[in-house]
Amino acid sequence: MFKGHPKGLYVFLFANMGERFGYYTMLAIFILFLQAKFGMDAEAAGQVYGTFLFGIYFIPLLGGIIADRILGFSKTITLGIVLMIIGYFLLAQPGSSKYFIYVALGIISVGTGFFKGNLQALVGKLYDDANLNKFRDAAFSLFYMGINVGAFFAPSAAEGMSNYFLAKHGLSYNANIPSMAHEYLDSIAQGVPFTDTEQYTQIAKQAITGADYSFTNLAEFSRYYIDNISASYNWGFGIAAVSIFVSLLIFVVFRKTYKHVDIMHKHIDKTEKSNVLQLTPEQNKKRMIALSLVFIVNIFFWMAFHQNGFTLTIFARDYTVTHVGKITAVLFDLNALLPVIAAIIGFVFLLGKNYSSKMKLIGAALVVAGIGIAYYVIGGFGDSTPISPMKFQHFNPIFIVFITPIIIGIFAMLNNKGKEPSSPRKIGIGLILAALSFTIMIVVSFNLGSASDFVPGAAADAMRVTPYWLIATYFSLTISELFYSPIGISFVSKVAPPKWSGFMQGGWLGSTAIGNLLAGLIGPFWQDWEMWQFFALLVGMLSLSAIFIFIIMKTLENATK
Repeated sequence: MFKGHPKGLYVFLFANMGERFGYYTMLAIFILFLQAKFGMDAEAAGQVYGTFLFGIYFIPLLGGIIADRILGFSKTITLGIVLMIIGYFLLAQPGSSKYFIYVALGIISVGTGFFKGNLQALVGKLYDDANLNKFRDAAFSLFYMGINVGAFFAPSAAEGMSNYFLAKHGLSYNANIPSMAHEYLDSIAQGVPFTDTEQYTQIAKQAITGADYSFTNLAEFSRYYIDNISASYNWGFGIAAVSIFVSLLIFVVFRKTYKHVDIMHKHIDKTEKSNVLQLTPEQNKKRMIALSLVFIVNIFFWMAFHQNGFTLTIFARDYTVTHVGKITAVLFDLNALLPVIAAIIGFVFLLGKNYSSKMKLIGAALVVAGIGIAYYVIGGFGDSTPISPMKFQHFNPIFIVFITPIIIGIFAMLNNKGKEPSSPRKIGIGLILAALSFTIMIVVSFNLGSASDFVPGAAADAMRVTPYWLIATYFSLTISELFYSPIGISFVSKVAPPKWSGFMQGGWLGSTAIGNLLAGLIGPFWQDWEMWQFFALLVGMLSLSAIFIFIIMKTLENATK
């Protein structure tokens, strides 16, 4: 799978893996933090979420210009990583005001903008060599897989830190408490009676797990819980800062593996330019038009896809069961899931025809050890194991890690037969699959009403659904993402005029930014519409985008020639 790829790909893969681990650790708890700390409703939190993601994905336009014209790629990327470390460190400070948080988010956005698109541009430059160009789509799929290895462990890191911090202060996590705590404190401030005092008291006492804290009254408990759960999320942001520092070390220490492609177009001498693709003004125009059309479609894909950190996270918290049986608990507990994954990998080595006797022996050891450890861990589970909403975020990345080799294998097989779809056709298929993914959510949410009708308590708990609905949605979304996102990035690197490679990667991310902004700004529809209607809106947008891609298919395919 990695055969034939240059060493620079591994450096970019691991540098990006560390940055994405930090980013997704933060993203897994971001909405939960805003609502727990500041008592924001879904609409207000969605606006912050959408604006932040807009910044992260729009500023790469500026970052691309700076790399193309002023600093070069590695200096711009290094500056971006340093800014991200500073931003996450500020975000990790407990007791911060809302505006202090906004400043930290702004610094993170600028840092990510300098980092993300330019790193992708460097990956593309590795494959500008005619002998390596055939590996370009596979390279971006592998690069994308590396991103998601980091993203897979991020929710568990965030949850582990949060639970550890709460336990130290005599508390346990309960999804209902933050909103009830803010509602209770608001009722006191406004002199309005709180209607669910008895139920809230019962929930509060159940959340007290240690001798470090004793219940006195609901007002004091509400403040104590809000302060501590908010601080637990701050510690999760601290993990992100450390992870991104590791990315900085990887990128700087191993610079010699990619130094040969870290050159601005204006600094290439005449001899070198003869080896660089030269385009006529007409070819430049054709390529820019094709990229602009793809950027338009890109907006709607990410508007839908990034509901994973917004409305799907809220759905996981408010409408999905909070306790599961032993078998389902395996999917949410890394202590059990990782041994199961090891056993699966072992079976692949053991049963594969092309593996040596040594690899088969290693496979047998993984099978035995994985099954044994998993059996031991599962034996310690109770009949009813609690799960947290943030853990749903790890399904998409783990699916990507496992499905990517399969997708690459299918494309390679089709390529050998001369039947591999073009990059634009893969993008169109990805849009269709994304539309089908949100159709699952239409089915499950059909009788759940609107988010504005939700009231925490026993009645709402009785309506909670199995987590497999969300897991199925994430699984199908992952397949659509693998057809769409890495192939889209590869398409941009292939079609972008050489002197604008950083800027065009910024354009891809800039259109992603607009989609991310819309992902948050459509919060009022989530709040006021029936939930199934909200998901139907996403299905409609994705379906129209797919139709548009296939209408302009010849234009897109001709741009790659």
